[in-house]
Amino acid sequence: MTATPPDKHDAPTVHDATWAVHGGNGGDHEAGAIRTPLVMANSYRLPEDPASLDWSATDRLIYTRNGAVNQTGLEVKLAAMDRGEAAVVFATGVAALHGVFFTLLRSGDHVVVSDVTYEAVWRLFAELLPERYGIEATFVDASDLAAVEAAIRPTTRLVHVETIANPTTRVADIAGLAELAHRHDALLTVDATFTPPPLFRPLEHGADLVIHSLTKYINGHGDAMGGVVIGDAAPVQRIRGDALVDVGGAISPFNAWLIQRGSVTLPLRLRQHLASAARIAEHLAADPRIAFVAYPGLASHPQHELARRQFGERGFGAMIAFALDGGPDVQNTFVSHLRVVTSAVSLGHDESLIVHVGPAGRGGAEHYPEEFRTYGHLRFSAGLEDVEDLLADLDQALDRALPRRG
Repeated sequence: MTATPPDKHDAPTVHDATWAVHGGNGGDHEAGAIRTPLVMANSYRLPEDPASLDWSATDRLIYTRNGAVNQTGLEVKLAAMDRGEAAVVFATGVAALHGVFFTLLRSGDHVVVSDVTYEAVWRLFAELLPERYGIEATFVDASDLAAVEAAIRPTTRLVHVETIANPTTRVADIAGLAELAHRHDALLTVDATFTPPPLFRPLEHGADLVIHSLTKYINGHGDAMGGVVIGDAAPVQRIRGDALVDVGGAISPFNAWLIQRGSVTLPLRLRQHLASAARIAEHLAADPRIAFVAYPGLASHPQHELARRQFGERGFGAMIAFALDGGPDVQNTFVSHLRVVTSAVSLGHDESLIVHVGPAGRGGAEHYPEEFRTYGHLRFSAGLEDVEDLLADLDQALDRALPRRG
């Protein structure tokens, strides 16, 4: 049994939707099934004489921590979808991020990090890596190329950003950052969880490695966790050996199988996510009871023109940050009256999700725009429900939280 892409479906020669269906699927050559089955094994049959085996090898199936049937198929699929040479999957998106930093950085190295970033990345670079390993970090506005360059030191080894920052929706100029990082002999790593392919491919714009939380859009169904690192074969293999085999953040075969299945509909789902988010952002922005809306597709967004150039006609992501014109009680009342939208963390699920974060925010909240620090924000992930039902749900909850005057 293998997990390799069928010869008749070569990723560079077929469209995204076709590869999403067929990529990484090797079938079951023993039973004749046309889909790679779920292989819940932690060990694989050894050769007759295993004495010469490297027990940490990843070029053959030995032990599931090193690699396995379902994991391998998913890696083949995701690498090609992001136009990378190789991919390595992890148990979570944070495990994938940590795997990159753990492998590529050494004591005394310096990193430039976006000052608006995922909470776990903030803590890794603000506390854990500096305190325990002597890795220094400078947090900077990643949308300001001059500020990024000013933060670079002779010891800078890495620039790390998000394509669309969580939660402010600030957009990073990936091509500009790649040119800048490479000019100073640093690598650019990009968390592209908010902008999965085919919406955007950072590697095509000069990034060295791209990271996704597979838990979000790529799985798309809110029932499995995973992470992936994609890029050239050499650095990916280093990450596989150091952070997967010897640290052990392996994804389970079941989760890899679920994510492989969920990814089949990614191109179709993305179209609906993106179209609904654009409608909802415009609808919210037109309501005087809304204090602000942060969404790159709106002309009012500070990086709207960059987003238009970078993402083209494909869309502007499906994440919206907004707040009602009122205090935390008003935001909570609004959320409590939503009936179609679900109040829960995460994003990129089939169902629309919303979470209220107060003005104090998270690590790095002092770098959020003024309106975020004044009102807090509601982070909204547009799901796959009919957009008219979503708009009606938002409106009725608004009416309960802030009744219209007159």
